[in-house]
Amino acid sequence: MARLRYLMLMSLDGYAVDAHGRFDWAAPDEEVHQAVNDTSRDVGTYLYGRRMYETMAVWQTMAPDEPAPGEPEEDSAAVRDFARLWRAADKVVYSASLDDVATPRTDLVDRFDPGEVRALVDAAERDVAVSGPTLAATAFAAGLVDAVQLFVVPVSVGGGLPALPPDQRVDLRLTGTRRFASGVVQLDHDVVRA
Repeated sequence: MARLRYLMLMSLDGYAVDAHGRFDWAAPDEEVHQAVNDTSRDVGTYLYGRRMYETMAVWQTMAPDEPAPGEPEEDSAAVRDFARLWRAADKVVYSASLDDVATPRTDLVDRFDPGEVRALVDAAERDVAVSGPTLAATAFAAGLVDAVQLFVVPVSVGGGLPALPPDQRVDLRLTGTRRFASGVVQLDHDVVRA
């Protein structure tokens, strides 16, 4: 049975993006990037809001599988692996302001309908991932999120966009942890339903 998962890299003080709109402090090293890939391997569909889609769409053309003949390999194995995973997955973009999407396997929907999302997850053969804290907050509020996977980066950014909904209680049960050489910690949780 497919689940709706939320995966996010976040600062130690709980932010996905800092107060200046930056997230470069969360750029994963090779080990963490491969762990994110492994965690994402079971995802068949990504759900995005406009901003997250525009951020992630670079993976369509980034990191080709093979460099051109005579060209050096610029991207790491983990980067190439994620690019392949991203291009192979379906994407649904929720936006009332976009007129079109520029990537294959991508549907544009003008509003997030919890009933339609639940039906999508129930019919899916592979997990569905909601991406980005703003869209995830909507999914949490609708009671749709089944699992949360956080990669906590050892930096405090002091403010910004919270990785988890600041105005909602979300009860979680820890199901796994992993520590990386860089100090990043992966925390896997199931959402506990009342």
